[in-house]
Amino acid sequence: MRTIITQTYQSPVGELLLGVFEDQLCLCDWKYRKMRQTIDQRIQSGLNAAYQEGSHPVLEKAVVQLNEYFNSERKTFELPLHFVGSDFQKSVWNALAHIPFGETKSYLALSQQLQNPDAIRAVASANGANAISIIVPCHRIIGSDGNLVGYAGGLEAKKKLLRLEGIQQFSKPGQIQLFN
Repeated sequence: MRTIITQTYQSPVGELLLGVFEDQLCLCDWKYRKMRQTIDQRIQSGLNAAYQEGSHPVLEKAVVQLNEYFNSERKTFELPLHFVGSDFQKSVWNALAHIPFGETKSYLALSQQLQNPDAIRAVASANGANAISIIVPCHRIIGSDGNLVGYAGGLEAKKKLLRLEGIQQFSKPGQIQLFN
């Protein structure tokens, strides 16, 4: 059986499980999320591979870039990615990867961008199944009313990530503003 090399990364907002398969990052996900087992099964069966803890140059590069991101020294990631999921999920994750640092988008706007405005729930489900968190910035998805919505790493982690990117949610619902 093939191998997905994994290691744990302690971020300032929670513990992440990183994984690389054939020189591509396939996993950067919250270690203690509710869907941990489902995500792991999808990745391992989709790649016909098993997790094995270890080190790899792509994992080292991911750690360096994550550290730079958390130190406000990086706005984009430059890592080879391998998405494991359906074609629809991959299209959602690819769209997520193109949401710029410091910007947010709603599920509705994302489904419209994918030219499927009626697929809001499917887009939300694919967003929730993202296994490459932060690097594929599912934290940049908010509700249409501007409020924070569910996040695999928890809403506190999501708030911290958005604040790190200069986004502040104000007490007035629906009003999100960048601050300098």
